[in-house]
Amino acid sequence: MNRPYLIGSEIYRISSYGGRHPLAIPRVSAALDLIRAMGWLEEGRYIDSPTATPAQLARFHVPDYIAAVQRAESLQRVPEEDRDRYNIGRNGNPIFPEIFRRPATACGGTLRAIELLGDEGTVYSPAGGTHHGRPDRASGFCYFNDPVLGILALLDQGLERVFYLDIDAHHGDGVQDAFAHDDRVFTISIHEQGRWPYSGELEDRAGGRARNLPVPAGFNDSELRFLLEEAVLPLLEDFEPQAILLQGGADGLADDPMSGLALSNRALWDTVAAVRDKAPRLLVLGGGGYNPWAVARCWAGVWATLNGIDPAAAAPTPAALQMLQGLQWRHSRGREPDARWLTTIADPPHPGPIRDEIRAIAQATRQP
Repeated sequence: MNRPYLIGSEIYRISSYGGRHPLAIPRVSAALDLIRAMGWLEEGRYIDSPTATPAQLARFHVPDYIAAVQRAESLQRVPEEDRDRYNIGRNGNPIFPEIFRRPATACGGTLRAIELLGDEGTVYSPAGGTHHGRPDRASGFCYFNDPVLGILALLDQGLERVFYLDIDAHHGDGVQDAFAHDDRVFTISIHEQGRWPYSGELEDRAGGRARNLPVPAGFNDSELRFLLEEAVLPLLEDFEPQAILLQGGADGLADDPMSGLALSNRALWDTVAAVRDKAPRLLVLGGGGYNPWAVARCWAGVWATLNGIDPAAAAPTPAALQMLQGLQWRHSRGREPDARWLTTIADPPHPGPIRDEIRAIAQATRQP
């Protein structure tokens, strides 16, 4: 197993979408702090993320839109015409001090990850995974779309088979639509049925190289493992990818306030382990996640998994306990932490019955 790289930036420690926004919480900085506190980061494996330039962003995004986001950062306001045209300053896409630099840094991290992958490698960039971004507008807290930029960079290198797996609770609509009808890219999204953006129905195949697995509320660890084994991994192996991008949003966890799914962080770690050796290049990204303790523990465990460490068997170090006890959840949906969020890395497993609806999804997904 090759030694992975971890990409991050201090911008996520100082930047917030605003106190009333679900992304007011520490996420990337908390995950990085927990990784270090657990002693899981070897010297030389951390890379500080660059900030993508407007020219790099223009590989997918419209220059006028990029300029509008830059103006919004400079002026800290947008004209009404920009608000309407680019969806900036409304619909969950607020104006905040780093409105350009923060998402551009996430994109810069993903592009740096592609360089680090080379012919064979593994990189984890938890700030990435902004899968709703559109070429000409913000969408779903996403101003730019770093997974699309990363896939385009791989295609520009000459790769012909890139596999994108999205396990965020919300449909990866921006990535799917960017590569609809492109046979070089296979996209799979496992997401909660009937949740925003209200797309990604089972029959939606985006021209053929896409599969959508909309799962019901209460989706448990056993059901995710079943879908992986019966639907996702067979398709992945048949595709024989040269690179895999895994969007590992943590909002499908049972402790997250923004979905009705019931996964433990162990289920996400098992997913990472299941795809880890299926292609010569693996880029793991973050995504959603709106409980600071759940996100930090989950994403730190993703890094451990990529390094061959079993996070479910790891007891928190004194430094990790101190770090977890120092987190705060300042949001209208926040609440006092459960004791286990402060004292454990792994959630208790959330097994359950495999419902007929899940079996039907697996069968439909495997059909040509």
